[in-house]
Amino acid sequence: MRNIAMFWVAATTMVLISLTIMAAMNFPFNWIFYITVLGQIMLVYMVFKVLTDNYTTDKTFEDFYEDHPIKNEIS
Repeated sequence: MRNIAMFWVAATTMVLISLTIMAAMNFPFNWIFYITVLGQIMLVYMVFKVLTDNYTTDKTFEDFYEDHPIKNEIS
């Protein structure tokens, strides 16, 4: 299930970056408008998918960041 949530994060990011490029290149207003609406719908759905993802971890706030544990700094 986690891969599906990450797909929506990547897809939404790509649509909104494309929208920014299209706006900078003076694409027709109707294209910009419809892609903006699509991006907003995708953003809401993406947030829903990420927040309802069935993801569990054994990490706590004491572990700090996974790639840079605070325990290494203290020792």
